[in-house]
Amino acid sequence: MEHAYFLQQLINGLSLGAIYGLIAIGYTMVYGIIGMINFAHGEIYMIGAFVALITFLVMGALGITWVPLALLLMLASAMLFTSIYGWTVERIAYRPLRSSPRLAPLISAIGVSIFLQNYVQIIQGARNKPLQPIVTGNFVMLDGEVSVSYIRLATIVITIALMYGFTQIINRTELGRAQRACEQDKTMAGLLGVNVDRIISLTFVMGAALAAVAGMMVLLTYGVIDFYIGFLAGVKAFTAAVLGGIGSLPGAMLGGFIIGLIESFWSGYVGSEWKDVATFSILVLVLIFRPTGLLGRPEIEKV
Repeated sequence: MEHAYFLQQLINGLSLGAIYGLIAIGYTMVYGIIGMINFAHGEIYMIGAFVALITFLVMGALGITWVPLALLLMLASAMLFTSIYGWTVERIAYRPLRSSPRLAPLISAIGVSIFLQNYVQIIQGARNKPLQPIVTGNFVMLDGEVSVSYIRLATIVITIALMYGFTQIINRTELGRAQRACEQDKTMAGLLGVNVDRIISLTFVMGAALAAVAGMMVLLTYGVIDFYIGFLAGVKAFTAAVLGGIGSLPGAMLGGFIIGLIESFWSGYVGSEWKDVATFSILVLVLIFRPTGLLGRPEIEKV
């Protein structure tokens, strides 16, 4: 019985960590290229969840009931709209302030975050938005003592696949080489023919699209969202990015899984009231004893 409970919490923690990891990749990609944290990224994830929900309701009104098609359209719509929001955030909050002191774009991003929260609250209302289960069914183990929903398993598998795919894009494609060149030296990359503004915009778009996947997975897993879900999830995903090593994609995923496991086991064995305290205590300890994170590299000052 104890082993079954442990395994149940382990799977719950991995599925939650996968969501944090998807959001954390957006933080780490943006930081790797422009050296700034996009504190509006949590709200992009929240908007992705709302777009997926609205798409589902529209499809219901149009009579589209085939589940695979519904899920595909929800995902495509969420990724499209959040990509537009991500591109807009970069153009409005970051590009005009790129050469300013770092505090300026930080405050700008926080302002965009607050604006997006209130914007969604006004157009969608402050109440929770429920969704009836779309993907049903469970995978049962240990004679029925452990039950894992298909959507949780899908979240873990999709997250690992996306992390692998994006790692290959960055390591093996022309876009990835341009991103790594901008990360090392944007001025020299520009002199060598790289369109730096375009690469930075594409990085925001890619991070936003991943956040949309996370938002849709949360909607399908928990069946309820509100305009405030982006704040806490965004802070925890940022914690995951720092824990794994800001600037490292595998580090972001590793940090996400660790944060998810900490929350799950703390809630299961200690109590859910203190799970956030445990999570942010980890952030404090990492910043004190290993500021570069688990997989991060020390930043070399360019002279």
